[in-house]
Amino acid sequence: MEMIVDNTKNDKAAVLAETLDSAIAKYLENGRLPSRKVNEIDNRGSTFYLALYWAQALAAQDKDKSMKERFIPVAKALEENEAKITEELLAAQGNPVDIGGYYIPDEELATKVMRPSPTFNAIIDKM
Repeated sequence: MEMIVDNTKNDKAAVLAETLDSAIAKYLENGRLPSRKVNEIDNRGSTFYLALYWAQALAAQDKDKSMKERFIPVAKALEENEAKITEELLAAQGNPVDIGGYYIPDEELATKVMRPSPTFNAIIDKM
């Protein structure tokens, strides 16, 4: 993203890059890395936390008012539903799943497996 900023001088891309850096730092500081153990966050939970921290950073920044206004309700919804979302994501673990193939999975099956939180999905889809 920073390369895009360097090449285009796009102010919105600069805000996205800066806030993503902040979100990644918070993600690492809080140890939200995916675990290989059942009932601990996996890639889906890890991605939720990166989305939460990025939304928080976008809502907190003051360089782009339109982005700030767009992400304040997103960050709030993710924060308020963190426990429910993580519960839904953890509940999806522990059972083998069929995604219709390894190299070319069925899109509908893979989406169902990789987006098991109706709460998180509704917040993202509403954007």
